[in-house]
Amino acid sequence: MKECNSCGKCCTVYGSGGLSATQSEIQYWEVFRPDIARYVRGDHIWMNPSDGQQLERCPWLSKHPTADKYLCAIYYDRPDDCKHYPVTIEQMIEDECEMLEVRDLHNLRKAQKDLDKLMIDSRPGFE
Repeated sequence: MKECNSCGKCCTVYGSGGLSATQSEIQYWEVFRPDIARYVRGDHIWMNPSDGQQLERCPWLSKHPTADKYLCAIYYDRPDDCKHYPVTIEQMIEDECEMLEVRDLHNLRKAQKDLDKLMIDSRPGFE
């Protein structure tokens, strides 16, 4: 399995309504990051502050100006859904995640163990 190359596929796939945020995340944003909280409506995130409609793309995702990758403007304050991604190899396959290598596809069980090891610091309570 390769390291993340910031291809942005996960952000573009899930940034248009496929993510959620916990109440504690939303409360944190309301107090410390009102710029992020502007894009929250009830339990839904990445809503247009002007009309309340779901945005087609995460407002914090931008294309790197000189490289073929994406940048997250709220990386350290992004939702846990983003921090915990990817969870399963199947999810990575479906999303065409560029971290996968051919050898990962030939041994999904080992690839999942490698992924779990790689993501251990991103998933609280995971051992």
